[in-house]
Amino acid sequence: MPQLSRTDLWIIALYFLLTLVVGVIMTRRAGRNLDEYFLGGRTLPWYLLGIAGMTAWFDLTGTMIITSFLYLLGPRGLFIEFRGGAVLVLPFMMAFTGKWHRRSGCLTAAEWITYRFGSDRAAGWMRLLTAVMWTVLSIGLLAYLVRGTSLFVGQFVPYPPMLVTGVLVAICAVYTMMSGFYGVVLTDFVQGLIIIAACILIGFIAFHAVPDTAALGVLANRVTGNALWTSSTPNFHTSMPRGYEMYQSLFMFAAFYLLRNVIGGLGTGADSRYFGARSDRECGLQSMFQGLMIAFRWPLMISIAVLGLLLVDRFFPRPELVEQAAAIVHRHFPDANPAYWHDLTSAVINHPESAPAGLVDDLRGVLGPSWSAKLPLVGVNGIVNPEQILPAVLLHSVPAGLRGFFLVAMLAAMMSTLTATVNQAAAMMVNDIYRDRLRPAAANRELIIASYVSSLLILVVAFWMGVNAGSINDLWAWIVMSLSAGMLAPQVLRLYWWRCNGWGVVAGTALGGVGSIVQRLVAPTMVEWQQFLLMIALSFGGTIIGSLLTAPTPRETLRHFYRTTRPFGAWGPLRAELTPVQRATDAHEHRQDILAVPFIMVAQVALFLLTMQFMIHAYAALAWTLALFLVALVGVHRFWWRALPPADNPGTELAQKPAPSV
Repeated sequence: MPQLSRTDLWIIALYFLLTLVVGVIMTRRAGRNLDEYFLGGRTLPWYLLGIAGMTAWFDLTGTMIITSFLYLLGPRGLFIEFRGGAVLVLPFMMAFTGKWHRRSGCLTAAEWITYRFGSDRAAGWMRLLTAVMWTVLSIGLLAYLVRGTSLFVGQFVPYPPMLVTGVLVAICAVYTMMSGFYGVVLTDFVQGLIIIAACILIGFIAFHAVPDTAALGVLANRVTGNALWTSSTPNFHTSMPRGYEMYQSLFMFAAFYLLRNVIGGLGTGADSRYFGARSDRECGLQSMFQGLMIAFRWPLMISIAVLGLLLVDRFFPRPELVEQAAAIVHRHFPDANPAYWHDLTSAVINHPESAPAGLVDDLRGVLGPSWSAKLPLVGVNGIVNPEQILPAVLLHSVPAGLRGFFLVAMLAAMMSTLTATVNQAAAMMVNDIYRDRLRPAAANRELIIASYVSSLLILVVAFWMGVNAGSINDLWAWIVMSLSAGMLAPQVLRLYWWRCNGWGVVAGTALGGVGSIVQRLVAPTMVEWQQFLLMIALSFGGTIIGSLLTAPTPRETLRHFYRTTRPFGAWGPLRAELTPVQRATDAHEHRQDILAVPFIMVAQVALFLLTMQFMIHAYAALAWTLALFLVALVGVHRFWWRALPPADNPGTELAQKPAPSV
């Protein structure tokens, strides 16, 4: 089995050393106060926040999942990732939800609760429950990262994958605790440059490995059984291998995921990068920059998928070899847990002397002398495990030296997402649970120490959950379609409906959030669309009924929120209080914002497709996509770019502290 060269190891070691040095340097500034620690003092420029956003989206585990679908489907894999990986919520943040949240002047999404609903008993419970549920969501996301990282590193080092993952998580924990938001953003800038360079280099390798589109289609059909691999159109029915049959109705799933993103996008924006932005204009610019930078991810992933096709064709000239190898492992380990399949095969590879008698000989008889290099690709279902394509390509299809650089890029993607998630979750635990509920008079030093403890606790729980998770696709599906869906209604309705109140949000969050946790424990195999519809029904039903059965939010609190945020929606009683000039001004802004969203979304999807079509030499399809992209770009310029406030006008001042409840 190929191992990392000394050059690869030196590159990786240097990267981690520089990361920790940045953490030490930034400790002094991050420790001034919570505003500095969690938001960088609200002085960071839009391009740094934009790159930080890109690296947060560009996570290692998500890259492995999307690459697996691109390996199975070609460019059409993009449509499955309408559920989250295509970041279709970004146009909403770019158009209006980012600037709405920035106008609050809040530190966290849970603090925003007081700004929106006041400080009565319901708002207090809502702030606490929001902080708890967002912490649970963050732990789920971190568990997903942990599981994906363990699958990734298992092919590169002769040690237990979870042990290596634990070391990497510990490094991230130390770095995040020391540096706060400053270190996270500045290191994300460096990590972003590394990731983009890796995208260009791997794209160059793959582009020259593709003979032509027709030959690539023949290869893909032979390896994956998908005759339409080079197509970019989401068919109503497409063939999928064992374990992925639910995605056969590709067009319907894409439409369903699009609906989920429209609903979810309307409630986005409660993010550190928007709370910490310097102006409304910079909220939009950083979102645009995120979209442009994240586009580099797609040529990277389709390139790895192409190289994966070539690698699998070389490793398994007959597809039945994979099924035979999986059957051998199952025969020697009849009680093998699918969640630990990768750990099991890694143990066999790294310690063949401890394997059951005859196992290695049987594997060698089927897979040949290089059985140890091929076994990681053998999935528990008897097919090539598509989630292992990315690490396998880096290990077997990239030369030494460059391999170390690509590994650093992937680890940078993992670390940037992990540190940003930990930073935001710890902010809620400290600001909205510890300080708000337990220690209101806590001094700054105590709060910073509490931030350290919170970060460590979050990572420990997430690591335990990740160790016991099954496939990363299953975990991601639950996070997106169940857990986060169960929290959608309060996030959406509080922005667009004046009658949404604190008790309604408590009811909707409790029903949807707790319901998703119960679903995971009681019915973990529930299909994605059923998870989504059930949690949406619980969430919206609880929020609407809870709001209507209780008193509305005090008028003075609502008035303050409405006049500083200036949202559109069902705000009739508050809108009636505005002057005709202000109503006309707001209506014009809202019309521009709403019309901009579909153009931004089409431009974003077209840009992702363009990069992949170019990589596989599908120039005829590229011409049609380019025409669509240019039309969408005209709409973006007309409805969004021209409506941005000028550079010398911040668009709005930061809102003052929320008005007291009456």
